Amino acid sequence: MRGGGPVDHEGSKRRLERAAELRAGRSTGGNAQERAELDADDALREKRRKVNEAARADYLVREAMAQGKFDNLKYAGKPIPGLGKGYDPDWWVKGLIQREQISGLGPPAILLRIEDAELESKLDQFLMEKQVRETLEDFNKRVIEARRQLQGGPPVITKLRDMELEVQRWRDRRAAAAPEETEPEPPSKRSWWQRLWNGPN
Repeated sequence: MRGGGPVDHEGSKRRLERAAELRAGRSTGGNAQERAELDADDALREKRRKVNEAARADYLVREAMAQGKFDNLKYAGKPIPGLGKGYDPDWWVKGLIQREQISGLGPPAILLRIEDAELESKLDQFLMEKQVRETLEDFNKRVIEARRQLQGGPPVITKLRDMELEVQRWRDRRAAAAPEETEPEPPSKRSWWQRLWNGPN
């Protein structure tokens, strides 16, 4: 007894014998009806296999949910980053660099983009115009070299920096950041005990 009813041994035995006969008929050529029955039997078996695999996967997912294995996922309840953006062929390199906080490694095109975004803050650390000009000259030189590369990789879309314009912007930022000169405060009045101790002057 299984599943509340008697097991039909005779029926299953007959089905196995019929399947063996059909297979034997297929190997020897058999008639068209036997081949059609065998193909239908194979199709049914494949369908059952797929249903069983889907049911097993569903069971495993439900079991994992019951055990709480999906409770603390990284993006649970949050939007997946970059989902609404267009396709970027360099997404995996950028993700790796960001995840691992890698600096100084990667295709020149991507490194130059990162450096370009941080260039103004780097220039603002310099005190002399000569340092600013040298840094800009080095940056422009590396952009030109990256454009000439024949090794492949992502295209270089970083623009050259205009030397005079960037130097003027650097001057303007420094002038805006400099503290405004204020008039010196008048000397504070001396207290009575300071006048008594040091005299009237």
